[in-house]
Amino acid sequence: MRLFRLLKIISVGLRFGLDQMIRDHAANTRIGEWVHRLVPARQFAEPRAVRLRLALESLGPLFVKFGQMLSTRRDLLALDIADELAKLQDQVPPFPSAQVFEVLRGEYGKPVHEVFRQFEAEPVASASVAQVHFAVLPDGTEVAVKVLRPGIESVIEHDVALLDTAALLIEKLWADGKRLKPREVVQEFARHLEDELDMMREAANCSQLRRNFHDSALLLVPEVYWDFCTRKALVMQRMVGTPVSQIDTLRGQGVDMKALSRAGVEIFFTQVFRDGYFHADMHPGNILVTNTGQYVALDFGIMGTLTDRDKAYLAQNFLAFFQRDYKRVAQAHIDAGWVPAHVRVDEFETSIRAVCEPIFDRPLKDISFGKTLLRLFQTARRFEMEVQPQLVMLQKTLLNIEGLGRQLDPDLDLWQTAKPFLEKWMSDQIGWRALVRHIKDEAPNWAGTLPQLPRLLHRLLNIDTQEREAARHAELLELQRRRNRWITVLTLGVLGLVAIELMTRFS
Repeated sequence: MRLFRLLKIISVGLRFGLDQMIRDHAANTRIGEWVHRLVPARQFAEPRAVRLRLALESLGPLFVKFGQMLSTRRDLLALDIADELAKLQDQVPPFPSAQVFEVLRGEYGKPVHEVFRQFEAEPVASASVAQVHFAVLPDGTEVAVKVLRPGIESVIEHDVALLDTAALLIEKLWADGKRLKPREVVQEFARHLEDELDMMREAANCSQLRRNFHDSALLLVPEVYWDFCTRKALVMQRMVGTPVSQIDTLRGQGVDMKALSRAGVEIFFTQVFRDGYFHADMHPGNILVTNTGQYVALDFGIMGTLTDRDKAYLAQNFLAFFQRDYKRVAQAHIDAGWVPAHVRVDEFETSIRAVCEPIFDRPLKDISFGKTLLRLFQTARRFEMEVQPQLVMLQKTLLNIEGLGRQLDPDLDLWQTAKPFLEKWMSDQIGWRALVRHIKDEAPNWAGTLPQLPRLLHRLLNIDTQEREAARHAELLELQRRRNRWITVLTLGVLGLVAIELMTRFS
């Protein structure tokens, strides 16, 4: 099976002229020489990026998903390829209802009609890993049931193995192979797939995000019904809304598009900086809007996380960008260890200014974040900055936010919308509010420690006394050793004088 799959990949690659891309970019390498000898040069009407996207679509849903993930790695790709791969849509024909019933029977140990009061055989959505059906629980609750595609695990295992082999060849045979780190990219992709293949993990992601936005006026997250969730089936609250991409319908419902666009920015920054836990797949297909203008999040297979340190440095960088304090941006990168300490701050500052200064005071419709990101990555490589793995998903989400903002309100000023939120967040982190919060957080620990303070202090004093006695004893031993050395020297000196005197008398 693996050999057949490999032959198909080679065939599709030749059909869409991917060999020409190798010929152009690896001419002086062994792999380029092989291509030059085995495959004649050809001309193609479509640009290289379009041909690559079409090839991935022909190879199937897993390669489409790989292309989607690869489009986020703008540190590795040319801008035209990254932009084209971002257009990949994971639209997959549904698998038969009979297989759905078979999977659910295997998970629940009984037929579907004994688990649900009603189950719609026709899916409402289908993707490469799973598809969704509407159903009704025995108590009358309307739910959405996400069912894992049968046999997808073995397909993914084979395709990931082929991708890893291809990455190894690129790394060994291409001059830029090691710099591009293709095997690390494949491993990153495999980790994301592993998360998406476990519906219990996705259910936990959904539950966490719902808890973070409990009673929020901005974002609705479906409730998870844990009694019906398994590794291959996720059952959650059925959500009602209009896809965010249907702008005319939303306007017809009286939704304020400018307020909706600002709310989207606030939701993003709340997830990133308040929670350090964010929905990392926020394309329009995963977002609904209620008729009251409230967002609804769907599909929780890919979530991003940030540490407190990541959040602090990101906030400092964002605020410094807003204030055009590029020296502070450069210094923050060096302090975080993202840029080597030997890099000159003034040179790094100048390069950042050249990238960022042109985008200020312009509406969102006039700003290309793709080009800005590309120039930032080029600057990063010049100053030996490695892209942080924990920020890759954040970069992808920022691009999703850009696309969403362009749809809802092309005149949205992203900077001015985000700045007040970030300033308040920084105040909460380093101001008096932070002090009060830290005291509250530590109060339970103090309550347990205070009764022990007398005993701990007594032990500390005893330890201190013992240390002083030990030090005094060591000092006395040292004095005694010195005295013994002087006595030995004097004795030897006296004996030497006596010996000289005796030799003089008897000579």
